Amino acid sequence: ACRHPDWTGPDDLEIKILELREITGWRVPIYVKVGATRPYYDTALAVKAGADVVVIDGMQGGTAATQDVFIEHVGIPTLACIRPAVKALQDLGMHREVQLVVSGGIRTGADVAKALALGADAVSIGTAAMVAIGDNDPKWEAEYQKLGTTTGAYDDWHEGLDPAGITTQDPSLAARLDPVEGGRRLRNYLKVMTLEAQTIARACGHNHLHNLEPEDLCALTMEAAAMAQVPLAGTDWYPGKPGAGF
Repeated sequence: ACRHPDWTGPDDLEIKILELREITGWRVPIYVKVGATRPYYDTALAVKAGADVVVIDGMQGGTAATQDVFIEHVGIPTLACIRPAVKALQDLGMHREVQLVVSGGIRTGADVAKALALGADAVSIGTAAMVAIGDNDPKWEAEYQKLGTTTGAYDDWHEGLDPAGITTQDPSLAARLDPVEGGRRLRNYLKVMTLEAQTIARACGHNHLHNLEPEDLCALTMEAAAMAQVPLAGTDWYPGKPGAGF
């Protein structure tokens, strides 16, 4: 949904955040999550409304719980939303004060390292975690086909018919999930993803992931250079760079 009935602008959002703080006794951070469409302005509005954390969700988010026209044509890629969001925080003097979390298609340690290098404080994963736990397991292929899909392509988790028993309230389906085995697999996935990101940081000469910076990056395509605002490989230029001609 693109609207929430409790607010129609930043003033209403500020009131809602204050309500949440009162309800929780000012004990927990307040997150504002927005789809990546106007990352600069939405981040700035969330900060001014008092959010502790801003979550920007790129269009590669995998739930598919919406119409095809939204999936294919609404939102901007995760890579393209990070730098504008960071710029908003920097312009407000709140970078690293208000945390920026990036989500939407984060799969590997390389994805994590790139997001942090571009200025994010953390990443969030959803689909990747469910796959790690056991979703889209080939052993349920016949069940996926009954739902009109196939292993590796199922993403209608919101329907409650998940053959793997993860996103469902059906007791017979939920019984298929071994929570101990699922937890072990998720732990292994997170551990490997962390090690991958740490390896990249070390290769860049850093002793901590949060020491990664845009200067550690270059782009291999014109499109990636423009979206990430990092130089095209072999140059010091990217499309739209201030003070540079085409």
